[in-house]
Amino acid sequence: MKNNKLLMIMIIMLVAITLVGAVAVIVVKELNSNSGSQAPTIDEVLEASVDVPQITTNLASNDFLRISFKIQTDSKKAKSELEKRDFQVKDIIIQELSEMTAKDIQGKGGQTLLKKALKEKINGLMQKGKVEEVFITESLLQ
Repeated sequence: MKNNKLLMIMIIMLVAITLVGAVAVIVVKELNSNSGSQAPTIDEVLEASVDVPQITTNLASNDFLRISFKIQTDSKKAKSELEKRDFQVKDIIIQELSEMTAKDIQGKGGQTLLKKALKEKINGLMQKGKVEEVFITESLLQ
């Protein structure tokens, strides 16, 4: 009788240890696969990107700029929301450019600052996702 109880306790403990070990292995594998997420493919980037057509606006220095963008979002839902908010995005772009001079926008540094500012302001609008990157696809300063 005592031997039988001891055998049952040992079997229960062995099963419990095996289950805990299996759960631990599964959790570690899941964490490793999520943390090592790869960069999106170009097809995934295009599926989640929105084109902002050419905008012509005055700069603070009385020059004018013709510019267009491609905005990369983090999901298709974010893309859909951004497409609906196109008028707000254009407004943000025009406001940002109206405070810049021709010297501010020229060169790599100026364009990088513009893209960063646009990303921050547009992310402030977004509710279903976020903007990952802003790309300038065309720029003509006159």
